[in-house]
Amino acid sequence: MTLNPLSNPKGVKLLCELCQKPAYIQCTKCRVTYYCSVEHQKADWMGIHQKICPMLIELRQAAPFLPSEEERQKREKQLSIKKRQMIDLTRTTGQKLLFEGRHEQAVPAAMQSLRFAIDVHGLASIELVPSYLILGEASIGLGRLNQAEEYLAQAQWTVLKTPECSNAIKSKLYRNLGLLYAAKGEYDESLRQLADDIYHASEEFGTSDIRTSGGYFHMANVFFRQGRMDVADSLYREVSEIWYNHLLKIVHVRTRTPDIPKGIGPLVQEQSEEEDGLDEAQEAEAVQVLNAIYDMREHQPNRKAEDLARVCHALAMLYFILYDIQKAKEFGRKAVVTSEGDRDDQLSRTVVEFMKVLETQRTA
Repeated sequence: MTLNPLSNPKGVKLLCELCQKPAYIQCTKCRVTYYCSVEHQKADWMGIHQKICPMLIELRQAAPFLPSEEERQKREKQLSIKKRQMIDLTRTTGQKLLFEGRHEQAVPAAMQSLRFAIDVHGLASIELVPSYLILGEASIGLGRLNQAEEYLAQAQWTVLKTPECSNAIKSKLYRNLGLLYAAKGEYDESLRQLADDIYHASEEFGTSDIRTSGGYFHMANVFFRQGRMDVADSLYREVSEIWYNHLLKIVHVRTRTPDIPKGIGPLVQEQSEEEDGLDEAQEAEAVQVLNAIYDMREHQPNRKAEDLARVCHALAMLYFILYDIQKAKEFGRKAVVTSEGDRDDQLSRTVVEFMKVLETQRTA
């Protein structure tokens, strides 16, 4: 990150990337981004700018003169593709930062995604809603509940006036509303919103998908706060099971032995089983959710051995997928010890087989 104090050229209005106030500092790497203060430049750099700095140059520089309409249309198409890629990148980064508890840093990423979404889709598009939701959740995390209500009201209004809105977006809206009401201590309303989240996520992805599990997790947290541990416990178990099965599939694909071709003549390549991996946000979500459940299980009196063993095994698989072999072995050993006190022989065998795979891996 570099500073470049500047005097605004006459007639040119430069605005801060974060607050849209008059800007007096320029990023000397991309030279197309401006700030009102060093604090805002640092905040943007930590949140998203260091990741997208070089990409902004082509997107924000003045268009070159192109002699033909065909060349101009080709350039516009290329820019549109890059802007859509920026929307995906900034949203994923913002969501990842939220799962990591870095709410302040998620704001610049969400603002960038909103800016590009408006540029590509217009001010009233349903495509803006995911950005509003990240801003809303960041505001909840920062305790700025009035601001969160404004962002979520804008998202809700857009959803209501868009009949073709997907269940996936509705699910995220209701999840954020559930988090807002939970932060306000209105638990019954929070549970109602989270139930709507789970319904729409199940319609879109199925009841046992990791994208549905977030609703179960937040609902479990609300029941936990209410002291209703029997219900919370069953929901935490459901979340663990969903992540466990998803991670097990990834590990199976990553560690299976490739098939050896047989016969003679030209080889016909069969479509191999593809790894259904995790994006950055899903990785951060898995780390947050599974560690939270593990901490709860470890200190839980009268817990079932299977519950702790399963979440330990899930964490071992997660860290294996993230190439943190040391942590994978640590949780794997805990899973082995815990599963010895469980009656489910299948779980014990699966853990032992996984540990054999881990022993072949180098610790970074």
